Amino acid sequence: MATAETHKNSGMGKDLIVYVCLLALAGMQFVIGNQNIDGPQMLVRLLIVACVEAGLAVLFFMHLAENRGFMWLVLVFTVTVILMLQYGWSDSFRLINGVPWAK
Repeated sequence: MATAETHKNSGMGKDLIVYVCLLALAGMQFVIGNQNIDGPQMLVRLLIVACVEAGLAVLFFMHLAENRGFMWLVLVFTVTVILMLQYGWSDSFRLINGVPWAK
Protein backbone atom coordinates (compact mmCIF):
# COMPACT_ATOMS: atom_id res chain seq x y z
CA MET A 1 0.00 0.00 0.00
CA ALA A 2 1.38 3.38 -0.98
CA THR A 3 1.67 5.86 1.81
CA ALA A 4 1.84 9.62 1.73
CA GLU A 5 5.56 9.43 2.44
CA THR A 6 6.29 7.43 -0.72
CA HIS A 7 4.28 9.89 -2.81
CA LYS A 8 6.06 12.81 -1.16
CA ASN A 9 9.48 11.37 -1.97
CA SER A 10 8.67 10.88 -5.64
CA GLY A 11 8.98 14.62 -6.26
CA MET A 12 7.60 16.76 -9.02
CA GLY A 13 9.99 15.59 -11.74
CA LYS A 14 7.44 13.33 -13.39
CA ASP A 15 4.76 16.02 -13.23
CA LEU A 16 7.07 18.59 -14.80
CA ILE A 17 8.12 16.24 -17.61
CA VAL A 18 4.49 15.45 -18.50
CA TYR A 19 3.57 19.15 -18.35
CA VAL A 20 6.43 20.10 -20.69
CA CYS A 21 5.48 17.29 -23.09
CA LEU A 22 1.85 18.43 -23.16
CA LEU A 23 2.96 22.01 -23.83
CA ALA A 24 5.26 20.85 -26.64
CA LEU A 25 2.47 18.80 -28.23
CA ALA A 26 0.09 21.78 -28.02
CA GLY A 27 2.75 23.94 -29.68
CA MET A 28 3.20 21.30 -32.36
CA GLN A 29 -0.55 21.43 -33.07
CA PHE A 30 -0.30 25.20 -33.50
CA VAL A 31 2.63 24.87 -35.90
CA ILE A 32 0.88 22.15 -37.95
CA GLY A 33 -2.31 24.22 -38.06
CA ASN A 34 -0.46 27.21 -39.51
CA GLN A 35 1.39 25.26 -42.22
CA ASN A 36 0.35 25.65 -45.84
CA ILE A 37 -0.57 22.00 -46.55
CA ASP A 38 -3.59 20.17 -47.94
CA GLY A 39 -6.62 19.71 -45.71
CA PRO A 40 -6.58 15.89 -45.51
CA GLN A 41 -2.85 15.82 -44.78
CA MET A 42 -3.28 18.46 -42.05
CA LEU A 43 -6.18 16.51 -40.57
CA VAL A 44 -4.12 13.32 -40.34
CA ARG A 45 -1.19 15.11 -38.73
CA LEU A 46 -3.38 16.94 -36.22
CA LEU A 47 -5.26 13.74 -35.32
CA ILE A 48 -2.01 11.89 -34.68
CA VAL A 49 -0.68 14.64 -32.42
CA ALA A 50 -4.04 14.93 -30.66
CA CYS A 51 -4.19 11.18 -30.01
CA VAL A 52 -0.68 11.20 -28.55
CA GLU A 53 -1.53 14.20 -26.39
CA ALA A 54 -4.80 12.65 -25.20
CA GLY A 55 -3.12 9.33 -24.48
CA LEU A 56 -0.42 11.01 -22.41
CA ALA A 57 -2.97 13.05 -20.49
CA VAL A 58 -5.18 10.02 -19.80
CA LEU A 59 -2.24 7.87 -18.70
CA PHE A 60 -0.99 10.57 -16.37
CA PHE A 61 -4.11 12.22 -14.96
CA MET A 62 -6.13 9.01 -14.57
CA HIS A 63 -3.05 7.19 -13.19
CA LEU A 64 -3.50 4.45 -15.78
CA ALA A 65 0.25 3.90 -16.00
CA GLU A 66 0.20 2.72 -12.37
CA ASN A 67 -2.74 0.30 -12.66
CA ARG A 68 -2.59 -1.99 -15.70
CA GLY A 69 -5.93 -3.65 -15.00
CA PHE A 70 -7.74 -0.32 -15.01
CA MET A 71 -5.81 0.73 -18.13
CA TRP A 72 -7.07 -2.34 -20.02
CA LEU A 73 -10.60 -1.75 -18.76
CA VAL A 74 -10.59 1.83 -20.06
CA LEU A 75 -9.03 0.76 -23.37
CA VAL A 76 -11.53 -2.05 -24.00
CA PHE A 77 -14.46 0.17 -22.96
CA THR A 78 -13.33 3.00 -25.25
CA VAL A 79 -12.85 0.71 -28.26
CA THR A 80 -16.25 -0.90 -27.60
CA VAL A 81 -17.99 2.48 -27.46
CA ILE A 82 -16.31 3.61 -30.69
CA LEU A 83 -17.31 0.38 -32.44
CA MET A 84 -20.89 0.69 -31.20
CA LEU A 85 -21.03 4.26 -32.52
CA GLN A 86 -20.01 2.94 -35.93
CA TYR A 87 -22.95 0.52 -35.88
CA GLY A 88 -25.46 3.36 -36.38
CA TRP A 89 -23.99 4.90 -39.53
CA SER A 90 -26.05 2.79 -41.91
CA ASP A 91 -29.26 4.00 -40.25
CA SER A 92 -28.18 7.63 -40.58
CA PHE A 93 -27.70 7.17 -44.32
CA ARG A 94 -31.19 5.67 -44.51
CA LEU A 95 -32.61 8.73 -42.77
CA ILE A 96 -30.89 11.08 -45.24
CA ASN A 97 -31.65 9.20 -48.45
CA GLY A 98 -34.92 7.62 -47.48
CA VAL A 99 -35.89 3.99 -47.83
CA PRO A 100 -35.35 2.92 -51.47
CA TRP A 101 -38.19 0.36 -51.45
CA ALA A 102 -40.82 2.75 -50.04
CA LYS A 103 -41.68 4.51 -53.31
